[in-house]
Amino acid sequence: MTFPGVHSLFSNVLGCLNTTSRWWWLPNWLPSWCPTSQSQLKSAEDKMLRCIDSKFSKQFVPISNSNLLWMLTFNSNDAEDKTPMVLLHGIGGGVGLWAHNLDILSQQRSVYALDLLGFGQSSRPQFSTDAQEAEGQFVESIEQWRAKVGLEAMILLGHNLGGYLAASYSLRYPDRVKKIVLVEPWGFPERPDTTDQDRPIPVWIKALGAMLSPFNPLAGLRLVGPLGPTLVQMLRPDFKKKFSTMFNDNTVSEYIYHLNVQTPSGETAFKNMTIPYGWAKRPMLQRIGQLRAEIPVTIIYGSRSSIDCNSGNAIKEMRPNSHVEITTIRRAGHYVYADQPEDFNHRVLQVCDQVD
Repeated sequence: MTFPGVHSLFSNVLGCLNTTSRWWWLPNWLPSWCPTSQSQLKSAEDKMLRCIDSKFSKQFVPISNSNLLWMLTFNSNDAEDKTPMVLLHGIGGGVGLWAHNLDILSQQRSVYALDLLGFGQSSRPQFSTDAQEAEGQFVESIEQWRAKVGLEAMILLGHNLGGYLAASYSLRYPDRVKKIVLVEPWGFPERPDTTDQDRPIPVWIKALGAMLSPFNPLAGLRLVGPLGPTLVQMLRPDFKKKFSTMFNDNTVSEYIYHLNVQTPSGETAFKNMTIPYGWAKRPMLQRIGQLRAEIPVTIIYGSRSSIDCNSGNAIKEMRPNSHVEITTIRRAGHYVYADQPEDFNHRVLQVCDQVD
């Protein structure tokens, strides 16, 4: 399926991007160029959450350096003796994307959904340009949040970047983690040696990667300004379909737009944690074998996802004396929790029941 003008628009965007090696000046004129604001993001999130039946609270939790983490809290009546679950979204995500899952997952235990530092409604500070330090800033923000909220231990469920950070947090604070659930996790394998591949990367892709390497992943969305909302709807119509049982309008695409045209703090940190083509500078497979043996790990993949599931098998081989479980959800892609929410929710509840 093609859209008139998209190719031309993309070419123009690349031309603009190529005229400068940095785009740090964009936030100075984002309010006038991109039709967004913090209040519009809040309103878009409220619309995403309006179909949730359970009672929940919303609040900012203060952490160090005057930063705030945005949190949704679902307290179950049956949760007194249950380990709470904490949901960590992926790159470009936010708490609203768990709309399919929050009601069900919070029936038997308390559930906390966070906007990661630098994303969503959470503070958007300047991160270190060093990959290890940026990762540490993410992890420390989660630990400071945990201490403020007063959780002794938790089940960490992370999607994409959230899965990477869940693993990183568990390596640093194993006493605080009862179980890790990695949902389509980013950043685990090392970048393959292209000389060993049967199908080397085409030259034009290498050239495009070199041109875009100085820029954040979603810089183009901000650069097109007022065209951004339409661009999201055109290029990602699948998101509307994923939530079609909840919304029949542009609620989801508007939320995604407002999430990703604010000051790109966490997005910049993510870029600094990657090497070309999206591979992690510090692959988690190099460290996951050091995870405390008593911490069980479940990895959930979508059968239609492009994420390489070999990382799950590698984790299993690294931890022969630990519980490692790999689950594949049929007819689901990368956003498995939204593609097949019933199957996903059922599987996560089963996984949590193994804890308590």
